[in-house]
Amino acid sequence: MSDVVVVVGAGSIGQAIARRVSAGKHVVLADLNQDSADAAAEVLINAGFDVSTTTVDVSSRDSIQALVKEATARGNVTGLIHAAGVSPSQASPATILAVDPYGTAVLLEEFGNVIAPGGSGVVIASQSGHRLGALTTEQNAALAMTPADELLSLPMLQPDQVTDSLNAYQLAKRGNSLRVMAEAVRWGKRGARINTISPGIIFTPLAKDELTGPRGEGYRRMIELSPVGRGGTPDEVGAVAALLMSPDGAFIAGSDFLMDGGVTASYFYGELAPQ
Repeated sequence: MSDVVVVVGAGSIGQAIARRVSAGKHVVLADLNQDSADAAAEVLINAGFDVSTTTVDVSSRDSIQALVKEATARGNVTGLIHAAGVSPSQASPATILAVDPYGTAVLLEEFGNVIAPGGSGVVIASQSGHRLGALTTEQNAALAMTPADELLSLPMLQPDQVTDSLNAYQLAKRGNSLRVMAEAVRWGKRGARINTISPGIIFTPLAKDELTGPRGEGYRRMIELSPVGRGGTPDEVGAVAALLMSPDGAFIAGSDFLMDGGVTASYFYGELAPQ
């Protein structure tokens, strides 16, 4: 029986993190699209990693439970990398909410029941969650603590309140970081840790969809006016995740790491501030 790292989302960021933390372990690589999972697995296998693939629909509890069964049959789950998601240009508000806040809540709940002592995980959120206006204490608690199967019934997540995909995405990503804070308490009782990374514009296929989509001009402006002046790479996200999942990050739990090249700083205090 091997130690198992579960990667949900076979994209560039999930792969980059897996390469940093999975040597000597078995990687269960899960994606909605089997072809995507197989293509990513081939790259990892050719680099010396032990990988199996499966499909998962993170908006379905049954699908997530099947993934948990597959992973635990391989060994002790010591790592979870949740890098699946959809962008505002790719999906409707309803789909974004089903995949992100609901899917993440179920994933953390189900894997929180089996994560091994000493295990760790990271959830990929987004800089967008940091640019959402302040929520009330009650709204924060609702996003963090509402049972997963009741989450999409919250009044604040109804269609008359969430009016467009960008707003849904911001709420979803804020919700992810709050949910991770709450789940960190439960994971801690098993001797495990979970944290969030909120990347800015990282050059992935998803980011390219945004850069060439209806909000492309705004995305390019964010890059140009950020303190760093460029987008990021999946390997840079991998470096932060490797710290969070390693013994060097053993004192970090329930935290959210914003890494966006300073875009959010510029949004609040620089040239990107709304006029």
